[in-house]
Amino acid sequence: MHLPFHDKKFVWLLAAVAAVIGLEVLSLLGIHIPMPYAPIVFGAFILGIGYDVVWNGVKSIFKLNFGSINLLMVIACIGAFYLGEYPEAAVVIVLYVLGERLEEIGIENSKSALDDLVSKSPKTAFVKTHNAEVPIDKVPVGSIILVKPHDMIPLDGTVLSGETVVDEAAITGEPIPKDKEKGDTVFAGTLNKSGVIEVKTTKLSADTTFSKIIQLTFEAGANKSESQKFIQRFAKVYTPTIMVLATLLVLVPVLLFKQDFNTWLQQAITLLVIACPCALVISTPVAVYAAIGNASAKGALVKGGKFIEAISEIKAICLDKTRTITYGNPIVSDVLPLNGTPHEELLACSAGAEVFSEHPLAQAIVDEAKREGYTIHEVEKFQSIVGKGAIAKCLVCEDETIYVGKLNFIREHQPVSDEAEQVVKQLSGEGKTSVVVSFGAGVAGVIGLTDEVKPDSAKAIAELKALGIQPIMLTGDSEVSAKAVGEKVGVTEIHGGLLPEDKSAQITALQAKYGAVAMVGDGVNDAPALAKANVSIAMGAAGSDTAIETANIALMNDKLSLIPFLIRLSRKTVATIKFNTIAAIAVKLIFITLAFFGYSHLVFAIAADVGVTLVVILISLRLMSFESDKPMPKPAPAFTLAGGNKAGHCHDDCCGHH
Repeated sequence: MHLPFHDKKFVWLLAAVAAVIGLEVLSLLGIHIPMPYAPIVFGAFILGIGYDVVWNGVKSIFKLNFGSINLLMVIACIGAFYLGEYPEAAVVIVLYVLGERLEEIGIENSKSALDDLVSKSPKTAFVKTHNAEVPIDKVPVGSIILVKPHDMIPLDGTVLSGETVVDEAAITGEPIPKDKEKGDTVFAGTLNKSGVIEVKTTKLSADTTFSKIIQLTFEAGANKSESQKFIQRFAKVYTPTIMVLATLLVLVPVLLFKQDFNTWLQQAITLLVIACPCALVISTPVAVYAAIGNASAKGALVKGGKFIEAISEIKAICLDKTRTITYGNPIVSDVLPLNGTPHEELLACSAGAEVFSEHPLAQAIVDEAKREGYTIHEVEKFQSIVGKGAIAKCLVCEDETIYVGKLNFIREHQPVSDEAEQVVKQLSGEGKTSVVVSFGAGVAGVIGLTDEVKPDSAKAIAELKALGIQPIMLTGDSEVSAKAVGEKVGVTEIHGGLLPEDKSAQITALQAKYGAVAMVGDGVNDAPALAKANVSIAMGAAGSDTAIETANIALMNDKLSLIPFLIRLSRKTVATIKFNTIAAIAVKLIFITLAFFGYSHLVFAIAADVGVTLVVILISLRLMSFESDKPMPKPAPAFTLAGGNKAGHCHDDCCGHH
């Protein structure tokens, strides 16, 4: 725990604690401050250090608020003064104030990552039209701002000119900076590491992704965990109960058994002090804030303690396929020449026709041709037929007409062999999309496309299974395509061809089967299912207002491997809360029992109470570094399919991509 030694008030508090404890030790050795100076000296410590405690305790008396912890302290202090135990009275107040300050430091430490973000966030932006720095809350959408190297980007926007490298760790948790050029999106709160860029703003300062992260994380305290709610309810009943017990501890021995009043008053005061539920009350919030801070640093925005607890209880997790398990971007997986067509000619000629199309399937073919180092053929007279394919005239292949598209579209113009039919059928059976290519006579070949599987998907799903959680795929894609992806990543329970309302119904059915169920999706078309799940997790939420606002947990990057980490973190958090609670209660029960038998001592009781509070805080703060030294999973090696290159799966069964 980082102690604020730069804070003069905290240093004075430590000095006062040392002085009071020193005087208490001298008192135990028989060396006392002479009267009438003793009550004055120790009274000065009490009022100087514990003024707020005394004042709040006095107000609680007039308000008849017997659930106040400050009231316990004031009663204990008054009783100690009555007994002439002036050092003990000062120790009660001074150590209680120290305990309170340690609690605040624990919360501050657990929020430190977010506080750093807030302190570093830019307050002004250089607006070109003004040729000056302008407060970010005065910069309208559509403004052109200039961002210099090593400056924080002040507002969300799109790069208009310039090239640079941006560290987006504050938003996505990704440690590797990203290249940015014209047309790329940049986020407020991220660091421009190299070149000068001009950015056209797309959001007001209050609406930026960075602002939403800060706002929602600070608001996470309102979504208290069930443990927090229970302990707060418990403390409200517990404190008055202890006051009643302390009263009985004096009255019963004195009135019924005629024992010494002062002896049992001292035991009652000891009971009040040790019963103060400081450690109990702090046992949960520090742990929760530490866990939320850790998750935020890795790119996971958790919206409250109750969701940290809830994810530890899930028995099944439903995953959308596209943009969750896969990237949602088609790639070429198979290049299958037919009729003696050379591999290079098939790909280069197809790319020549596709280069004019903006469809993702067309761009994937162009990208593959470039990746393999082929010169794309020049074409003319390009014509797109919506829902079917495209036609173009190749200027390299002896002015042959190129037909690219669905099998039925090719059949309208060229004879299709049984071999071509079989290839398309085979690719379809593997969940792939087929683009059939013809130039000259017949079919020149078939290009298979798939939706690229994220490199960490298989590892993440294996980790979920190891945690005893059943992974389930819910997708609007076809059953065939979904099963093909499922085989690669290890998901066996698959429900395909689902509309958004069907996914929601599946969540209800799975909750009846498994109990607590989480849903992972992209936060838009998965909204009904996310709302129905016990815990909703949005993937790749950076820049997505819908995902950030609707999900319980928003992953600011596309890392599926963050989910097993969150589950491990949540389980560790719940275990920490349980340990803290049991430890705090156990220490109190021991000293309460000693007090009832007349063997407790005020100084030891105070030391135990402050000690267990400090231990609880330190144990909770360890959650901030939970698995921080664990290496990030390495990307899985690219896998290949027979007759092709890279693998994944396309989320659409269409290949009429023009």
